[in-house]
Amino acid sequence: MRIYSIICTRSKELTPVTQRLVSKLSSLPSKVMLMTNQESIFSGYKKAFDHVEPEDDDIFILCHDDIEINGDPKDIVKALTIVNAEGYGFAGAAGTKLLGQDAVWWDQKNWGKGLHSGEVWHPDESSSKSSSEVKEFHRTNYGPLSKVVVLDGLFLAASAKTLRTIGLEKPNYLEGEWDFYDIHYTFTAFEKGLTNVTIPLRILHYSRGELVGREGWHKNRMAFIRTHSLPARI
Repeated sequence: MRIYSIICTRSKELTPVTQRLVSKLSSLPSKVMLMTNQESIFSGYKKAFDHVEPEDDDIFILCHDDIEINGDPKDIVKALTIVNAEGYGFAGAAGTKLLGQDAVWWDQKNWGKGLHSGEVWHPDESSSKSSSEVKEFHRTNYGPLSKVVVLDGLFLAASAKTLRTIGLEKPNYLEGEWDFYDIHYTFTAFEKGLTNVTIPLRILHYSRGELVGREGWHKNRMAFIRTHSLPARI
């Protein structure tokens, strides 16, 4: 079993946050594949995966470039190995047991009903928007670790076998090249009968979730809704 980490970005420059992320992922140890200056996160992930020609039990981490991962590398690897258990799909930091008709995994009403899972650390509202200047974080507790329908794409892990099963290429029904890939990937695994789970990870995410203001996110969300039968629940 080998571990590969794929980081896909639109630019060539690596921020201090990304540089620290590369160092942490390398310590697992994993082979870090930086796919910089990409036009699509789908094609970026697929190119990196195809280049490796992995064995079925190799583990792949697909993650954002604006996160930090804290914790002992041995504990992280131990948590990741669940993706090689029979019938498992993706593992990640946060997700939901119910994907509603709006296809928004972090839906506040469902959160209040205890249907979300996992945790992520986010910058305090008082912190600067510059990732290099963020000093204070708060814990966003979504709910106890559990099986979930879909996972947030800030950190996803899966076996090579799972990634071959679902396919990393952009599906024809999606228009945008950077949005809703995480919901598409993890929901496809769920539809194929694989079990997605949240695992113990301490991740600092420097984004405040402003992707909802992007036109591409809204277009891909509506395309997903038109294509899939919702709601879906564990």
